[in-house]
Amino acid sequence: MVDRSLSARSLELLLGDWRGRGSAYESLADRIRLLVVDGRIPVETRLPAERDLADRLGVSRTTVAAAYRRLRELDHLHSVRGSGSVARLPGAPAILPAAFESEYLDFSKAAPPALPWLSDLAREAAADLPGHLGDSGYDPIGILPLRQAIADRYAQRGLPTSPDQIMVTIGAQHAIALVSRAVLGRGDRALIEMPTYPHAYEALRGAGARLVGSPVVPHAGAGPKGATGAGAGAAAALDADREEAASLVQSIRHSNPAIAYLMPDFQNPTGRTMSRESRARVLDAAARQGTVVMADETIAELDIDRAETFPPMAADGPAVLIGSVGKTIWGGIRVGWIRADRPLIRRLLAVRAPGDLGTPILEQLLVARAIERMDDVLALRREQLLAGRELVERRVAELLPEWQVPHVDGGIVTWIGLGAPVSSQLVLAARQEGLIITAGPRFGVDGAFERFLRVPICQSLEATDAALQALARAWRSLGGVPLGEPDPELLASVV
Repeated sequence: MVDRSLSARSLELLLGDWRGRGSAYESLADRIRLLVVDGRIPVETRLPAERDLADRLGVSRTTVAAAYRRLRELDHLHSVRGSGSVARLPGAPAILPAAFESEYLDFSKAAPPALPWLSDLAREAAADLPGHLGDSGYDPIGILPLRQAIADRYAQRGLPTSPDQIMVTIGAQHAIALVSRAVLGRGDRALIEMPTYPHAYEALRGAGARLVGSPVVPHAGAGPKGATGAGAGAAAALDADREEAASLVQSIRHSNPAIAYLMPDFQNPTGRTMSRESRARVLDAAARQGTVVMADETIAELDIDRAETFPPMAADGPAVLIGSVGKTIWGGIRVGWIRADRPLIRRLLAVRAPGDLGTPILEQLLVARAIERMDDVLALRREQLLAGRELVERRVAELLPEWQVPHVDGGIVTWIGLGAPVSSQLVLAARQEGLIITAGPRFGVDGAFERFLRVPICQSLEATDAALQALARAWRSLGGVPLGEPDPELLASVV
């Protein structure tokens, strides 16, 4: 039974600037198909009635009817008597990516491959397991050896921490959702960076939040061609950092959010890092307003060649920290954590109980072992990310010289400027070339960021080179710059 519907206004916001150079109905069908494939329109969501959408978009009902018919032909829409037109995915591949891994390169996930010695850690963890078999195994806060290891790691990074300030979770996404449910009441405001990590704003919305955005821009340094001098690049980055901090402070003061979700280090997707000065300013403003700052530090230690060393954000003021091993050890190890003051940890325990009864013990033991070797882990990842960054910069300059690639100094992605609002069309064309990649608007909430594409730098060099070649073919298939300038009334939705 369909239990979700999308209003014409909501779909209009998701569509953004959907008009291409072809027929209107084909352009509309392509954009809706992209929204379904990207997950921005969930499967089994009822789309607006043809007449309602036509009125909202200012097109004829015939255009919308033809677009819906095209989507039905492509098996992205089906009709349910009494429920209208419902979004769907054609068959298992889009739901079960493993079934067609040999057919597609999947660059929609920014995550490195597993550690080469992960199986050794698993055997060591299995040897540790007998010491934990004497109780029920339901563990809502985390085993002490792992909480101690996480606390010690924070201390090594400059933030004294005790194990009772740590809750172990089932990955970072679980941690973000738990904090959101513990802090937010329905209708409360939540401040997010724009663009931002999509699953974070989904968790905030799931907890009933009204989202307030604050802009983030890449802090580009000197690229491989040396197009920007080091001094000029540093000055531009400092100016951008101060502007972003001022915007965050203003948003906190004016909107009085209950929570603010930030990625201070190597932000996903822009790759920028917030300065210590800006962190302190934002945290001070949040403390004055009673806003809880949730700092996502899942990528914080993935430094390539950043000039400055940064402690955890809570070293500069009150902040709840989110961590995990998904970007360092492997995404298949579903272990994350929350570092917070003890009263909030107690609230989190109460919020957690109705949803799950704890993190698997064997995986916790594996992560405890892995943290003991975290310096080795980070050295390996630094080497991999350096090679990935250099390959992306070099191959984009060769294959797609009109694109702009920010020179990131850490993290797992780069936020490429395409020079035209064509990200969604490019992503659809890339699928025809065997590449799955996420369109820029997926990282916003209002159809913006069509001028950008997030490209991971953390996958294998062979896969990355193949992905860039697929993007180059897709770009050429669109004629280089497939769209003209958008209508003036749509400019506000384009970044």
